[in-house]
Amino acid sequence: MAVISARLIFVSSLLCLSTALSAAVLPEDRIDLLYHGYDGGGAEIIGPSILVRKKFADTVSVYGNYYVDMVSSASIDVETTASKYTEERTQTSVGVDYLTGKTTISAGATQSKENDYDATTYGFGISQDFFGDLSTLGLAVSFGDDIVRRNGDDEFEDEAKRTRYSVSFTQVITKDMIAGLNMESVIDEGFLNNPYRSVRFCIQGDANNCASASNESELYPRTRNSDALALRTKYYLPYRAALKFEARAYQDSWGIEAHNWELKYVHPIGDQWLIEAKYRQYNQTKGADFYADLFDFKEATNFRARDKELSQYTNTNFGLGVTYDVRAGWLSWFDRTTANLYWDYMQLDYDNFRDARQSDTRFTDDPVAPGQEGTYALDAHVIRLFVSFWY
Repeated sequence: MAVISARLIFVSSLLCLSTALSAAVLPEDRIDLLYHGYDGGGAEIIGPSILVRKKFADTVSVYGNYYVDMVSSASIDVETTASKYTEERTQTSVGVDYLTGKTTISAGATQSKENDYDATTYGFGISQDFFGDLSTLGLAVSFGDDIVRRNGDDEFEDEAKRTRYSVSFTQVITKDMIAGLNMESVIDEGFLNNPYRSVRFCIQGDANNCASASNESELYPRTRNSDALALRTKYYLPYRAALKFEARAYQDSWGIEAHNWELKYVHPIGDQWLIEAKYRQYNQTKGADFYADLFDFKEATNFRARDKELSQYTNTNFGLGVTYDVRAGWLSWFDRTTANLYWDYMQLDYDNFRDARQSDTRFTDDPVAPGQEGTYALDAHVIRLFVSFWY
C-alpha cells in the first residue's frame, strides 16, 4: 500500500501544476474543505483535506494543502500473505504561481509520511499563451525522492527516485469548443515494488498442473520508463451544459500497455444547482513481462511479480456529482460558497489474477488446485464531500 500511495502522491503533485499551466490566468482565492472515502476489495481509506489559495498583487498566487489518509486493509493480497493492518499517511503541499504578461511560472513541493514510507516531490512548470490567447503551450518537470522501509525489519531501507516530464498544448477551436493534447514521460529508478508483497510458485507440478504452492518475495527491475499521450476536449452546449471527453494511451518498459477513455456531462439546474455524470473505462490490455499469477518453480525468472495492478484487467467507473451554490446569507463574508458531493462506483475485473483464497484451506473447506481458482474481481465506492469558499 505504501508504494501505491507514494505513486499517487507523485501524480497528484503535478495536478497542482497542470491547473496553472492551462492558461495565463491565476487561480482564484479559495478554501476547500474535503472529506474523502474509499471502500472496496477489503480496503477502507478515509480522511480529511484542506486547500487554501491566495493571490497577491494579481501576479502571484500561493497555495497550501494538508491531506490525511487513514487506511484499514484486509485486501486479498493481505488476507493470503499477511495480517490485516491499519496505518495513517499525512501529506503536505505548498506551491506558487507567478504571472508575467502571457507567461505563468509555477513551482510546488509535496511531502508525505507514513510509518514505512517517506516521499518528497517537487516540480516546476511554465506556460505561454499566444495567437491572441487562443493557444497555450505548457512544459513541466517533477522530481520524486522516496525512502522505503519495511515494518518489523530494521535492516531494510531503500530508495526510489522518479522524474516526470510533460508537454501540453491547449487550443480554442471555436467559441464553444476547446481541446488539449498532453504528452508525458516518466523515469523511475530504485526499489519499485512493495516490500511486503510475494509471488506464488509450484512445489509439486508446474503452473498448468500444480498440486501445491508456496510463496517468495517479489523482485522487480530497478528502472522503469513510461510514456503516455492524452487528448482532452470540452464542448459547451447552448443551454449552459457541457460535454467533456478524454482518451489516453500508455505503455512502459515493463511491457504494460493500456488505454482509457472518459465521457462526462455537466448540466446546470436553475442558478444554484449543477449536476454531472461520467463514464470511464480503463483497459490494461497487456501486463508486465515478468508478471505471473503462478510461477512454475522457485526463482523461475530473473524478475517476478504478482501485483494484480501489473496484470491484464479492466476498470469500469461510473460517477455522479452535484454542486450547490449557497446563497450569501450568513456566509456573506465570502464572495461565493459551494457544497459538493461526488460518488464513484468502480468495478475491476482481472483477466489473469486468480483468487488464491479458493485454494487455501484457511478460507474454504473445499479447496481447488493452485492455478485453477476463478479470476478475481472487486467493486469499490469512492465518496468526496467538500465545501469551497471564494474570497
